[in-house]
Amino acid sequence: MGRVESGRVAQRVIGGLYAITPDEPDTAQLLRKVRLVLQGGARVLQYRNKTADAGLRQEQAIALRKLTNEFSVPLIINDNVLLAKLADADGVHLGGEDGSVAAARAVLGSAKLIGVSCYNRIALAHEAVRLGADYVAFGSFFASTVKPEAVAASLDLLRQAQREIAVPKVAIGGITAHNGAQLLEAGADALAVISAVFSVPDIQDAARQFSNLKFQ
Repeated sequence: MGRVESGRVAQRVIGGLYAITPDEPDTAQLLRKVRLVLQGGARVLQYRNKTADAGLRQEQAIALRKLTNEFSVPLIINDNVLLAKLADADGVHLGGEDGSVAAARAVLGSAKLIGVSCYNRIALAHEAVRLGADYVAFGSFFASTVKPEAVAASLDLLRQAQREIAVPKVAIGGITAHNGAQLLEAGADALAVISAVFSVPDIQDAARQFSNLKFQ
C-alpha cells in the first residue's frame, strides 16, 4: 500500500468515537472494558498506558490487537513506534516529543497510519501533513482530568482546520456526549475520549451515546 492509498484508508477509518485506553494494570480488566466500548460502537482504539512497564505494554498491545481484529477496528499505539510494529497495530500516534513522522514511517512502512498531536497550533498540523501524517489531533477543547495542564484549543481552530487540512481531524480533551456535537459541527471527524467512556458505570452505553452523534 502506498502513501496515497494510506491517506485514503485514514479518511475511511479515522472517524467516529476514537476511544483511548485508561492506565489499567489488569489485562483481563482492560480487555473487558475495551470489549464493551467496541460493542458500544467505538470505531478506533488507541492503546495508551503511561504507567505500565515494557512487558505489560507488550502483553496488552498484543491482546488488544486480537480483540480489535475481532471487531474490525483499527488499533493505534500511543507514542511507541516499536511497540506498534511488534503488535502489528494499524498505526501509531505521536505527541510533540515522540519522534518524527519520517522516523515512524521508516519503521512502520507506508501501509500504517501515523497520527500527530498538534495541540492548538494549525501550523503544526500543516507541517505534520506535509511530512506525511495520516491524521492530526487538536485539543484540549474542554477541561481534562487526564491532562489538566493541557493547552486550550478553540472551535475556531477546528473551523480553520476544516477549511485548510485535508486529512482527518481528531478532537480531544474533556469531551462528553453532550459537548461533542459542537466539535463535530466545527469540523472534527473523530472524538477522542478516555474518561467519558471508561470511567463510568455503563461503558457500553456511554460509547453508544457517542456513536449516536452525527459524525461526518
